[in-house]
Amino acid sequence: MPAPLSTDIRQRIITAYDAKEGSQRQLAARFKVSPSFVRDLMRHYRQTGSVEPKPHGGGAVAKIGKEQLPMIEVLVTAQPDALLEELCERFAEQTQVEVRVSTMQRAVCKLKFSVKKKH
Repeated sequence: MPAPLSTDIRQRIITAYDAKEGSQRQLAARFKVSPSFVRDLMRHYRQTGSVEPKPHGGGAVAKIGKEQLPMIEVLVTAQPDALLEELCERFAEQTQVEVRVSTMQRAVCKLKFSVKKKH
């Protein structure tokens, strides 16, 4: 996701709109932003009186956090030849948190372990 537009551009859009220099669509074309951005900016400005961007929402919470990484390390060192599916099952038994193989893969990579098997 791109960074929010600067406060300067936001203020210039508001000033141009207040000075009736064009419609929201014309201002969007002039400042090279989408019409919905101008609409949402105007609504935000009317409601709060501010042109500052809203704070970031935060995103999804990881199922395997830093607190659980030592547990994953113990699981991998206890049985280094375990498949990711088996690690997921053992992790679920211990924590009652079910994770997918891709989540376990990311956790194992964070620990700098390899789960590659030799054929």
